[in-house]
Amino acid sequence: MDIVDNVAQHRYELPVDGGTAFLQYQRRAGVVTLIHTEVPPALRGGGVAGRLARHALEAARSAGEKVVPMCPYVQAYLQKHPEYSDLIRH
Repeated sequence: MDIVDNVAQHRYELPVDGGTAFLQYQRRAGVVTLIHTEVPPALRGGGVAGRLARHALEAARSAGEKVVPMCPYVQAYLQKHPEYSDLIRH
C-alpha cells in the first residue's frame, strides 16, 4: 500500500492489514513538525514506522521544508539515518 497525506487530519497514513499506521505533523511557513507516530500493536516491528518516517522526511526535502522532530521515533530514526540531518531545523 502507498502512504497517503491526509491533509485534513494533518498526518501521513499507511493502511496495513486492516489497520492504519500514521505520523501526525504540523506544517507552518517552510517547517514541518513531526509530532507522533502510531502503529497498531499487531503491525509493530515490521518496518511500518520507518516507512512513515522516511516518507515524511522525503516529502519535507521535496517541498524544501525544514523538520522539527518532536516524535521520539522520528528522533531515533534520524540518529540512524544521518543522510537526513540537513533537514533538521536548529
